[in-house]
Amino acid sequence: MIDKRLFRLPGTKKLLLMLAGLTFLQAFVILFQGKYLAEALVNSWHMKPLQTIIMPMVLFAAAFVVRHLLNLINTKIVQDYAGNTSEEIRSMLLDKVYNSGPQMISESGTGNLVTASLDGIDLIENYFKLIFTKMMNMSIIPPILLIYIYFQDIGSGVTLTIIVPLVIIFMILLGYAAQAKADAQYEQYTVLSNHFLDALRGLPTLKMLGLSKRYVKNIYTVSDEYRRRTMNTLRIAILSTFALDWLTTLGIAILAVFLGFGLINGTLPLFPAMVTLILAPEYFLPLRDFSSDYHATLDGKNALTNIFSFLERKDNKDTDKLTNLKWDENSDLEVNNLQFNYDDEDKTADASLDIDHLKLSGYHNIGVIGKSGSGKSTFIRVIGGFLTPDNDSDISINGQKIPHFTQRAWQKELTFLPQSPYLFSGTLAENIAFYRPEASQAEVEDAADKAGLKDFIDTLKDGYETKIGEGGRGISGGQQQRIMIARAFLANDRHILIFDEPTAHLDIETEYALKKPMEQLFKDHLVIFATHRLHWIKEMDYVIVLDDGMIAEQGTPEDLRSHQGAYSDLIENMRGDKL
Repeated sequence: MIDKRLFRLPGTKKLLLMLAGLTFLQAFVILFQGKYLAEALVNSWHMKPLQTIIMPMVLFAAAFVVRHLLNLINTKIVQDYAGNTSEEIRSMLLDKVYNSGPQMISESGTGNLVTASLDGIDLIENYFKLIFTKMMNMSIIPPILLIYIYFQDIGSGVTLTIIVPLVIIFMILLGYAAQAKADAQYEQYTVLSNHFLDALRGLPTLKMLGLSKRYVKNIYTVSDEYRRRTMNTLRIAILSTFALDWLTTLGIAILAVFLGFGLINGTLPLFPAMVTLILAPEYFLPLRDFSSDYHATLDGKNALTNIFSFLERKDNKDTDKLTNLKWDENSDLEVNNLQFNYDDEDKTADASLDIDHLKLSGYHNIGVIGKSGSGKSTFIRVIGGFLTPDNDSDISINGQKIPHFTQRAWQKELTFLPQSPYLFSGTLAENIAFYRPEASQAEVEDAADKAGLKDFIDTLKDGYETKIGEGGRGISGGQQQRIMIARAFLANDRHILIFDEPTAHLDIETEYALKKPMEQLFKDHLVIFATHRLHWIKEMDYVIVLDDGMIAEQGTPEDLRSHQGAYSDLIENMRGDKL
């Protein structure tokens, strides 16, 4: 139930030692409670002097106060540990995402990582608050009480010893069923998170195509599946809680029957019978507490396992193989035998990649075209260092051999312009200065002017200090793309531009308005431009045609047009000449 990897977290072993000591004391305090309460009741039954009743009751009250004081201390220690450690895990996760870069996000899904770092951490904190205390109580308190009961009445001790394994067997059987249901529920929750985020991102496209209402059915199906799995988990939880309560109640009833027979037959004194009957519910209480909170810990355990799977991912090695890179007109890039395959569980619609040979050089505009799912996005992500090739690819940049494109020097030369640029909560000036936070106001304004943003910003009351929302709330798609272009103009020390269908979500009028500043941006850059819009091909010096993850054809547009090949077939299909 406790993941062994927890012991690698700072403070876990110390916490367990402290809890063991407190729980050991608490067990004896519970024992004293039962002993003194039984003593007061027996003395009252035998009509002994009042003093013999008051003193045990005072000691009982003292034990009661000490018990709850120890419980408060225990709770405070666990809560501090849970809060600090869960935040430490969140920090480790964010550091891992930062160090792994976009590759981890591309492979795991943004929704999965967001769920893990937000809701997942809350579940883990609750898991820590419950599991350590419950496990320690269950491990220490019942054995100490059982030993004392054996000294009072061997028959009662044997009865309790026989009942507990039966209870544990039922707990194990129901626990396995609950674990399976909880795993399925958390898996579906991750699917729902990724699906919801993808739906939000694709909403403009769905609305443009008139499919937003039809997509509601898809969202309903995913949500209903999560509801169904949650209800299945709750059924198991309710069943297991009922079964354990029934078994423990039955066990106490059986014990009471045997004690009653002993008292009637005169073979058992009143005090051992009374103290045993008082301590029996306390003996079963840790088991019942653990069972009642077991299902609450499963989601936390699943979230912790998910986060550990992220933390244990191997970081890319050899990220500094490429040194002293400054891309210019004499630079060159050569790729041979490059392959990338998605994991089986990856639901991406894009193709894997298998590149035999590719060579790029200097300041040229390289068009990457292909039908949907042909591998354009995969190609862009691998070249950008967002995904790591599977094999030992033969890659060289300016004569330097590298194992993959996740090289610090390479990525410092890149400016990435995606379909949907990310804008963070802040001012327009801060968003434009994304690649160069230290840029002066004059430099920011110059970049905005080149991107065609000046007239738009002049209409704003606060100008460059206008606050925009997370994800670009309050800014149209066209203006978001202009901000992205302004970022690229400002990052004039980067000489490689990678475009991943940057105008795919824009109407043709907005795209035409953006074309002029983008063409100006192309100057003195190596441009790798993935697109499905035909008019951009005219601006390209070289075209790569992808089909099912492989380069079907490559060359200048003039050369490719001169013979009937994959390029000509694709152009005809895109124009609608072929049906």
